[in-house]
Amino acid sequence: MSSMLNIHEAANPSPDPSLLPDSVLSLQVKPAYKDYLPSAEHLALHKFQSLSNYIASAMIFLKSDTLLESELSQDDIKFRLLGHFGTCPGLTLVYSHLNRLIVKYDVNIIYVVGPGHGAPAILANLWIENSLGAFLPEYSTSKSGLQKLIKGFSWPGGFPSHINAEVPGSIHEGGELGYSLAVSYGAIMDKPDLIVACIVGDGESESGPLSAAWNSHKYIDPAESGAVIPILHANGFKISERTIPGTNDDKELIALFSGYGYQVAIVEDLSDINDELAATLDWALAEIKKIQTAARTGKPIVKPRWPMIVLRTPKGYSGPKMLNGEPVEGSFHSHQVPLPEAKTDSVQFDLLKKWLQSYDHKSLLTAEGKPVDEILSLVPKDPTKRMGQLKETYNGFTELDLPDWKPLAKKKGTQYSCMKAVGEYLDTALVHNPKNLRLFSPDELVSNKLDAVFDHTTRNFQWDPETRAKGGRVTEILSEHCCQGWMQGYTLTGRVGVFPSYESFLGIIATMMVQYAKFMKMSKETTWRRDIGSLNYIETSTWARQEHNGFSHQNPAFIGTVIKIKSDAARIYLPPDANCFLSTIRHCLRSKNYVNLMVGSKAPTPVFLNAEEAEAHCVAGASVWKFASTDGGLNPDVVLVGIGMEVTFEVIAAAALLKKHVPTLRVRVVNVTDLMILQPNGAHPHALSRDAFNSMFTADKPIHFNYHGYPTELKGLMFGRSNLERVTVAGYDEEGTTTTPLSMMVLNSVDRWSVASKAIEGAAKTNPIVAVESHVLISFLQHLRSKHQEYVKEHGKDPEGLYDTPEF
Repeated sequence: MSSMLNIHEAANPSPDPSLLPDSVLSLQVKPAYKDYLPSAEHLALHKFQSLSNYIASAMIFLKSDTLLESELSQDDIKFRLLGHFGTCPGLTLVYSHLNRLIVKYDVNIIYVVGPGHGAPAILANLWIENSLGAFLPEYSTSKSGLQKLIKGFSWPGGFPSHINAEVPGSIHEGGELGYSLAVSYGAIMDKPDLIVACIVGDGESESGPLSAAWNSHKYIDPAESGAVIPILHANGFKISERTIPGTNDDKELIALFSGYGYQVAIVEDLSDINDELAATLDWALAEIKKIQTAARTGKPIVKPRWPMIVLRTPKGYSGPKMLNGEPVEGSFHSHQVPLPEAKTDSVQFDLLKKWLQSYDHKSLLTAEGKPVDEILSLVPKDPTKRMGQLKETYNGFTELDLPDWKPLAKKKGTQYSCMKAVGEYLDTALVHNPKNLRLFSPDELVSNKLDAVFDHTTRNFQWDPETRAKGGRVTEILSEHCCQGWMQGYTLTGRVGVFPSYESFLGIIATMMVQYAKFMKMSKETTWRRDIGSLNYIETSTWARQEHNGFSHQNPAFIGTVIKIKSDAARIYLPPDANCFLSTIRHCLRSKNYVNLMVGSKAPTPVFLNAEEAEAHCVAGASVWKFASTDGGLNPDVVLVGIGMEVTFEVIAAAALLKKHVPTLRVRVVNVTDLMILQPNGAHPHALSRDAFNSMFTADKPIHFNYHGYPTELKGLMFGRSNLERVTVAGYDEEGTTTTPLSMMVLNSVDRWSVASKAIEGAAKTNPIVAVESHVLISFLQHLRSKHQEYVKEHGKDPEGLYDTPEF
């Protein structure tokens, strides 16, 4: 392949070449392309693109006479014109050429589309290759199937206006921009024979997540993983503004992406675009093969320069050129619906007719409504090689080989860091699953006490000589967006990922997680997508132990985000000790179709339950802790509930205070490890029935919750339960600073003295002995609380012994 390459300077003369070093000017590698394609291939590509562009255009506009079999009228136009045409011709251009690569080189390719609202183009191409019909027979390659597709687009009951899980071949939710490239790189990890062609919209490229993701190739070991061909589609415009890449000249783009470490090819000759793109993609494939062969034969290239493509095409080319003296093609006017008033405006209607007729679609379809043979020559003969039917995009996952956690269980009554225990378990899990389990971490693995994973693996940063080509299972980067995108791509192509993070910074990827949850919801509603592994978040370095980092690091809001997603996907666990966390992590790694959030401390904390007790507690989701209750929890005056590691300790400490100072008060201590059991019966699959809820929490006694997250979350979660006027909730109240651990509890009223005071207030309503002394007792407890704050201000630490497990 190298014989057909030449190195040349970009054509655009601005900026002044003297402003750039000579080396930058030679970093665009571009294959010779004049008359590159045989005439038959050239014709096939042209016809494929014309038919697809017709179908995409018709989908946006037509509800009847979809194939122009009679005289088109304004009555045939949809009432609501939805869709984005501007990106469609470019998406189809790339799609047709990827099909050519598959047919010619027998490669496996997934097409990830950053401009998600380009769904008309993708649906049109999927119809042409019969991938729609393969999964949804009503969209077969026939006249009726095509009519249904065109009418049904952005129509109630049909396909929505953006790419989602209902679209075969998709592994990326197209509703929010910025994540396509990271998802693409996650998909090819541990898939050595897979290529993902990722088309990045130039508007999308302006987002922070996408900017960080350009570094993803530095985490790809070509010996073990596949390759991504990033294609920046620089068509110049967003909804109503120019894009940054659209205003960059060639030298600027070459300098930018060469700096990232890519070989850059710019494809821009619209008069000869098929020859140019075909030659460039052939070059890209050859470069990928060269890099992979070197790595797989023990001679890896240090810092390999993977190929990337800048594709310049006018926005909305092949569509209307002008409207009312304003340019449409090559401007923002073509971004969405180029002729928005075609149903009511005769001038726009006439332009629409001419536009649709210009594709000459009748010559591209047989009488039965199938694509003609020239077009089908670009469709892989083997259906499983078609981009809409590649098994990696829908075939689900193979469950992990997970070791038992009990050999790692910690001794009851000791103190141990939950994260250290989890790190030890993940280490064994990675040994058992060397090719389908990865950790994606924003440079916090050691800080989060999970470094036991490095006993048998390493990081996978290929630009670092210490970790290059060693098969590391840990991918660390200071970008939560990249970690999330990689995990999504990895999960949606059949594997399992774990994302540990500081609690306060998981919110950075909240909308990404929500987009994924939406994709997963729609995936479960299809008949052809199979189960996928769950997304697994470990939320640690929690606010309760971030007293040294200060207020900025104190934020449990991600819990609330997970609560709000569909109940059959949301799973939130707050294990109270190391053994419960070990049980929980194994359960989550085995699960499928969920978003699992596990919240716990990295600091040493008491081990309350042995292995058998911990497993039973986690299976139940909550239990009465008899050891901390009065008479094993029988006939309580008040129920104290801990949800979260540190706040549960405060509940236990409060129960010990009450036993010492108010022996006539009967308390039941409950720990909840599965947050979702608290929802009303029927609101969540894990929700306790009314009888089960009342058995655990009583039917009529006061309940005080000491909760790790925001109190309003818990109140909203339980809305619908009966007799809630007896419930009080304390939790993180947006109070914090640099202080001591127990002082953080005091600031948010989840400390032992506050909990004990709430217990007395509640018990006083039914226990007359407690009622008589309640004011004096509460005043005493509040005095202890104030004295503690005075102590920490004077000494800069909590008094000794406050974190010893209380004796009962």
